[in-house]
Amino acid sequence: MLRNYLLIAFRNFQKYKVFSFINITGVAVGMACFLLLALYVNDELSFDRYNTKADRIYRVTRTFLSSEGVATLKLAQLAAPFGPSIKQDFPETEEVVRTAGNDALFRYGDKVLHDENMYFAEPNLFKVFDIDVLNGNPDQALVNPFSVMFSRPMAEKYFGKENPVGKMVRMEDQFDMVVTGVFEPLPIQAHFHPSFLVSFSTLSDERAYGAEQLNNNWVSNNFNTYLLLKPGADPKRMEAAFPAFQDKNIPTEKPSAWSVLNLQKLTDIHLHSHTDSEVEPTSDIRYIILFSAIGLFILFIACINYMNLATARFAGRAKEVGMRKAVGAERTQLISQFLSESFLLVVFALGIALFLVVFSLPALNDFTQKQLSTQNLFEPFFLIILLVVTILTGLVSGSYPAFFLTSFRPMNMLKGEIASTIKSGKLRKILVITQFTIAIVLIISTAIAYSQMRYIQNYRLGYSKEQVLIASDAGDQKTNYETLKHQLIQTGAVNNLGRSSRIPSGRLLDSQEAVAMKGDKMAPVNINLRSLQIDYDFIPAYQIKMAAGRNFSRNYSTDTNMVVLNERAVRLLGWTPELAIGKTFHYGQSKGQIIGVTQDFHFESLHQQMSAIAMVLNTHNLNWLSIQLKGDIPDAVSKVETVLKRFFPGRPFEYQFLDERFDKLYAREQTQQALFSIFASIAILISCLGLFGLSMFMAEQRTKEIGIRKVLGASVVSLVTLFSKDFLKLVLVAVVIASPIAWYAMQNWLDEFAYRTTIQWWVFVLAGGITALIALFTIGLQSLKVAMLNPVKSLRTE
Repeated sequence: MLRNYLLIAFRNFQKYKVFSFINITGVAVGMACFLLLALYVNDELSFDRYNTKADRIYRVTRTFLSSEGVATLKLAQLAAPFGPSIKQDFPETEEVVRTAGNDALFRYGDKVLHDENMYFAEPNLFKVFDIDVLNGNPDQALVNPFSVMFSRPMAEKYFGKENPVGKMVRMEDQFDMVVTGVFEPLPIQAHFHPSFLVSFSTLSDERAYGAEQLNNNWVSNNFNTYLLLKPGADPKRMEAAFPAFQDKNIPTEKPSAWSVLNLQKLTDIHLHSHTDSEVEPTSDIRYIILFSAIGLFILFIACINYMNLATARFAGRAKEVGMRKAVGAERTQLISQFLSESFLLVVFALGIALFLVVFSLPALNDFTQKQLSTQNLFEPFFLIILLVVTILTGLVSGSYPAFFLTSFRPMNMLKGEIASTIKSGKLRKILVITQFTIAIVLIISTAIAYSQMRYIQNYRLGYSKEQVLIASDAGDQKTNYETLKHQLIQTGAVNNLGRSSRIPSGRLLDSQEAVAMKGDKMAPVNINLRSLQIDYDFIPAYQIKMAAGRNFSRNYSTDTNMVVLNERAVRLLGWTPELAIGKTFHYGQSKGQIIGVTQDFHFESLHQQMSAIAMVLNTHNLNWLSIQLKGDIPDAVSKVETVLKRFFPGRPFEYQFLDERFDKLYAREQTQQALFSIFASIAILISCLGLFGLSMFMAEQRTKEIGIRKVLGASVVSLVTLFSKDFLKLVLVAVVIASPIAWYAMQNWLDEFAYRTTIQWWVFVLAGGITALIALFTIGLQSLKVAMLNPVKSLRTE
């Protein structure tokens, strides 16, 4: 029986070649999109789950509150003393391990490499995380001070095929380190990726951090702190005890009033963590839900195509089904016949879809910076997904033709009385509207995302970010900065340069206590005032304009105690820029007056509200150098490199451009916009394939009518209009339904930005117009072909 069903299905595929091609192509593209997105989503959901103890590993985060109890800063790091204190006060912790990330310069012989992924780590790191140690003893490798472990790629760069264990390397031109092991790099699906692991005890050296700081500094939050809880431990109970724990251990008055500790599951870090100081960039579970929905919607659009075309085509098979029912075929047999056709088509489509996935995966990897592999498709989890998707797609595609169209009485089928029912196609219209609604939502979303990206790119930041070269670790050397500046200016390639503790595009995470004159006495300031240490040249180098007062000057020796605020800080303090000048103001160690107020400038990403900033003068230990270039950029970079290498011999010349750093801040949104564009195009393509098939069917059904109309004098234009208007009405209805859905979804998306574009009405008109034109072109091809037929041939069709 099954063989007979399949044979009939093959014959029908051959008989209706165009319809079969449209269906198989649509379903294949839909399944390929679904599988590609499933690979992406599965990769995102797998972060940190490779750790065998992942379900018991937690990271401790710290949130700072204002006097009103509002969160002002959320950090993924803690101060150093928290780790040992938690281990001592909470017996349910099996292990507590601290790490601290930093960049570092390593030198071995004539090989010098600078890497941003050096981590100080405690010896029990390997008891908490799954790290494959290739050489060395994991229990002892990080015990002694001045020990370092290399990742395998770094070991190969430095030592080639030699065994590095026991060799000496120089770190930061200060510390002689012994190599104690080599480890395999952590998987891509890890939330941090160390290139080097340095023993945590090295930090006890005063040149690195200092034992006193490690034991007693509760303010400097630089340490990732992970807990491995004992089986059965209750993290909620621990969190409830954290306020009392802080009040007991931190030597200030009731620290729990302004400091909150929370436990965060290791497996939640990548998708659910949005602190102000993540170890590496994270993603968002909302995007995973969104991409999952897009994959399902595109697959659903392909299923709708099949349902529409199968239903429309049924008018030509009504007598076949009626005859089979008349000679005794059971309804279940007819249902089996239709479903077998559906499943056979889906199996063909699956084969093509797998080929499309293999073909498209390299492009997706380049686009998303991932390492997705087709091998994942053959894992048990994905094999189950493939089976479920195949079955569901076959059922969804074939269910309506199978169950509805076999419900008619055979007498009605043989008399042709169901033709009008099928031709009216109410459900078919609903399905077409659904298809185009999904496609139009994606088009509108793409347009709004593009508009927001343009808004960000053209937004006035309040300073110049073009042609600004950023060099790290160049401003904190024991050298004559004035001489360095003079030589850089003398090259003719530099307009200006300045130094700072942080640079635009980064986060302002530092703050200090602020006290201002209120009335006739000094009182604490209850606003969140972020700290930025700068030199004399930072403000002019970035062309930041003054709203009132002046910049720091070499002509005033007292400026080391003065403060420059931005306009936002002054507004929050209740002053005008002019009124703020000369007011007594203490900020950290600077106890002087406000000498200047800058115009507002956006230091951080436009995702964040503009910060209130207090700038203080520092002419030493500023580790960022910003250089405003001019002229030919490659030539300017070469000249800057020559000067910096002369001042800092032995250090590799590494630099970034500020505008590129800003672009990276919005990389996730740019990826989203591109994905919206791609999948909106695919959704429209699949929808138009179905529309093309439906228009072919309608043309066949109305061939005689068109012939009569031409004989009676109808023009080609009027026939095309007659043929197209019903479909265009469906597109118009889809625009009306899609517009509020897209508006609501994109309003939520734009809420992620503190500074955002407004959604314009023309976006919806444009999306509707584009969709209507594409649909009109698709329908018009077929309707024009039929309208231009010789009416004699049209009238002979019956």
